[in-house]
Parts: sequence; structure tokens; C-alpha cells
Amino acid sequence: MAHEFAVWAPDRTAVGLVLDDRIETMTAGADGWWSVTVPDAGPGTDYAFALDGGVGDGWEGALPDPRSRWQPHGVHAPSRVVEVEPSPADAAWTGRTLPGSVIYEMHVGTFTEGGTFAAAEERLDHLVDLGVDLVEILPVNAFDGTRGWGYDGVLWYAVTENYGGPVAFRRFVDACHARGLGVVLDVVYNHLGPSGAYLDRFGPYFLGENVWGPSLNLDGPGSDTVRRYILDNVTMWLRDYGVDALRLDAVHALRDARATHLLEEMAQHVATLSAHLRRPLTLIAESDLNDPRLITPREAGGYGLDAQWCDDIHHALHSALTGETQGYYADFGAFSVLADVLHHPFHHAGTWSSFRGRTHGRPVDTLTTPGHRFLAYLQDHDQIGNRAAGDRLSATVSPGLLACGAALVLCSPYTPMLFMGEEWGASTPWAFFVGFEDPALQDAVREGRRGEFAEHGWGASDVPDPTALSTFEDSRLDWSEIEREPHAWLLGVHRELIALRRAHPELTDPHLDRVRVDADADARTLVVHRGDLRLAVNLGGAPATLPVAAREVLSAPSGVDTGADTLTLPPESFVLVRG
Repeated sequence: MAHEFAVWAPDRTAVGLVLDDRIETMTAGADGWWSVTVPDAGPGTDYAFALDGGVGDGWEGALPDPRSRWQPHGVHAPSRVVEVEPSPADAAWTGRTLPGSVIYEMHVGTFTEGGTFAAAEERLDHLVDLGVDLVEILPVNAFDGTRGWGYDGVLWYAVTENYGGPVAFRRFVDACHARGLGVVLDVVYNHLGPSGAYLDRFGPYFLGENVWGPSLNLDGPGSDTVRRYILDNVTMWLRDYGVDALRLDAVHALRDARATHLLEEMAQHVATLSAHLRRPLTLIAESDLNDPRLITPREAGGYGLDAQWCDDIHHALHSALTGETQGYYADFGAFSVLADVLHHPFHHAGTWSSFRGRTHGRPVDTLTTPGHRFLAYLQDHDQIGNRAAGDRLSATVSPGLLACGAALVLCSPYTPMLFMGEEWGASTPWAFFVGFEDPALQDAVREGRRGEFAEHGWGASDVPDPTALSTFEDSRLDWSEIEREPHAWLLGVHRELIALRRAHPELTDPHLDRVRVDADADARTLVVHRGDLRLAVNLGGAPATLPVAAREVLSAPSGVDTGADTLTLPPESFVLVRG
């Protein structure tokens, strides 16, 4: 089967296609592209590129394809031709919209004992029973080593072989869709990992660095093709793999001084693709900017993304449940902050941030901005994994408080997100881990993590060795826990809350201006008003009586006394009623 090979290498004088038994000379074309058609190179063919004659015997010196779809032997090895095309099942899949949905964040490698896409498929019915709508997968692009979070990817078009490779991922997406689950894929366009990042050998892909690694050239000479490299990658995930949404990692680290920012161009590109595919496609940003311009429609002068993660909501919840006020939690310890972020998503909205030592953010117009554009979460991969021991809230917070936190998230006007295992209060940690084979890189990662945590008061003994296999293995979920208490009770609470969210339109109403919160800092109680519904929460250690009338009790997982016009809640409990 004939196959055309092409690569962008604008500054090279010669490019060769390296195959098992020969090197094919490639022809220079327009705009720095080189190409050659090989008649006997169909799926399964291994290949690489030799730049300016720099190749020795066999594959020595040859580089993998920057647009490789498959790296069966790792990111330093040859690429392999594979065909991954839209599935026949795509025609029947109408997609999942973000408004009204519940998201479940998953790391494939630690979600199951098997750690593969196929193994994850076996647990998808659990997610259906839980009631989630969208499964968010941490990055699956090819990275160096046998394990990792996925954020050190260097070949963005290739699906890592660690989880089963490209065909297995396409099957996983189909398996999700067959159960009515949409798929969100976490993608990283702000940097490349420290091992196997060969893009700059081919052309001007890089322009400077950020804290994580080399930055992409988004606005310098040659950046038109670099931007196209990203946009074509977006198209591949959404069209060829059938993915429904992309979560864009740390967009505040994208350096782009053009009049049309990459994010705006991406939003326009995805809107066009959505119209062609006739199903909703969603872009969700992770941003540290607290800038509503990201999710403001392009018609109103914004970038036009669909949603963004909101760490301020997380920080307020975390501080209220744990009492932690160190580091970036310093400004979130007051109980009033929790009450405020339940209907004003940015606590820092042009206000002073003591952690940053400056003012930060800008206000959200709660009259015109729907709440579903903000993701609310009690835990996520960063907020767990970037703690010294990777400890979840379940390590320090009671099941009652975990249930209260779940109620505040799942009854909020935002888009709720759960981190895998959170629904049953998993006791397993989820630490930072890598599988680099280079000893020098292992040492650098190990010392870097210890130094980072030392700044926050953790000692070296508190930090699991991120390069140790045991750190990865200890981070796997223990699925036997769901049969034991208090995990089974907590799982039931989550199922009930999600079912109530689906059943009562007041809980998915995105109008932030319709939410009212009454808070008592001394008693540590909250009453969240959602239309006729009232979520009463007692985070305190003593019973609390609240002036809330209850015509109907919708959820009361702990014993609650209802009077004519009052509710008496036990310590660390909640109740959802119709008032």
C-alpha cells in the first residue's frame, strides 16, 4: 500500500526517510515541507527521519516523526504507520454538552490494577451507575518512560503504548460512547517534557522556556506552521478519535503576543469542526489568571472557550474542611470566602493575593456569565498529587465532612468534577510519579520535588520518591474498598446527589445571580438557596439548628430533625430540602 510521508524541516538542506532496509530521499516542497511517497509502506511500517544526512547504521541518529501516531517502542525509537479513523459508531453518537453535566477525572494508569484502556473499560459501568456524564482522561500522548502523569509528553499525536496505544484508545472512546459517556481529553500545549523533545531539530518549534520546559513558538518567525501543528492535533483528537472535549493545560503559560491569541483561534477552529461533525465539541481551560475573558464569547470580545477550571472554589472548600491556610490557601481561610465563591467563582477578582504579593484577577459578571462555564471540584489530580505525600482529603477529613463537601459541589451552579475514587473516599494516595530511565533525570526530578516541598514546610522524608515503582503502585485505586464502610455509604451519598442534580432543574440552573448563601461563621453552617431548594450544611463539631422550613426532605444522609420552621443538623452533616 502506498503511503505519503511528509515532515516540516524548513532549515534543513536534506531530509531522508529511514525504513528498515533503506533510506528514501525526500523532496523539498513549499514552505519548508519535505515529502516522498513509498509504494510498499502501509500500516505497520516503521520509519524515521534523517536530517542533513545525520544517520548511522540502522536507525542510529534517525528521529521519530513529529506527527507520529504510534511509538510502539518509546519516544526515542522509530515511528510506526497506523490508521486511526472515525469509527462507524460516531454517526450515531450525538455528543454530550457541558451544561448540566458531571465530570469524572481519571488517570488511566492508576484507575485500575491493569492500568490500560482495556482495563478501564471494565469499570465504565461503575461510572454509569454513579451518574457521571463526561470522563476526563489525563494526557495520553507519548512520553518517555513506563509511567507518569502524562504532562511530560513530547510526541503529541501519538497515544502512549503504556496504556495500549492508539487503536486501544479509539476502542475506549467507543466503549464510553456506547454507555452514553462523553470523553474529555487533557492536552498539553504549553510545554514539552524533558526527554525526547526533538521538535527543535526539525524547525523553529520552540521559543523560550517556562517553568516546565520549552515553550512553543506561537508568535515568532515560522509560527504559522507551529500553530497549525497544534490545531491539527486538536482536529485529530476530536475527529479521528471521537473525543468530545479537550481540557487545555495551564493556558496562562502560552506565550502569544499576536492580535488573535491561539486560544481564540482554537475556539473558532473547534466551532467550525463542531458544525461539520454535527455534535457539540467543548474546550475547557485550566488557567491561573482568574480572567473571565477566556470564557467570554468571541462576539463580546473574549476568546470564546466554553469553560475553565476554578481553583478559587477548590481552595475555599479545602480550607473550610481541613483548616489549612498555608501557601496559596492563605487568603481562603475565612468562612465567608466559602459562602462567597458558591455564587461568585473568583475570590481574587482584582483583589489582593498575599500568596502572589499583588492584586490578582478580575470580576465575573454574574448577571451574564452562566455558572456551568466554571468547573467546581473538591479534589483534582493537581491538588492531591502536588501535596508532598499525595494524600487525599480522606486521609485527614471525616466521611461526614467529605459528604458535606460533595453536597456543596454537586448542588452548586457550577459544573461539578470528581477525581477518581473520590466518590467512595478512597484511602489510597495519588502521588507524583515518573518512569524516566535516565539516572541523571531521575536525580533531577527527585531533588526538584524535595526542594519544591521544602519551601512549603515538608521535609524530605515526607516526599515519596517520584522515580520509585512503589510510588506509582501505591497510587492505584483499591476497588475492594467500595464494598466496605464508610466507603460504601459515601458512594451512596454521591450517587444520590448526582441523581438529585439530574432530577431537579434548580440544581442545574446556571444563573449565578439566583444563588443566595446564608452563612454563620461561628456555627460553621451554610444554607445555599437554589430556587425552592435549600441545601443546609453543618461543618461544625456540634449540632446546629437553622431557620429553614422544609416541605419535603430530598436527601438527609445523617439524622436530621425537621421542625415547623427549623432544621436541626448533627455535626458534620447536610440536608437538601424543598422549602
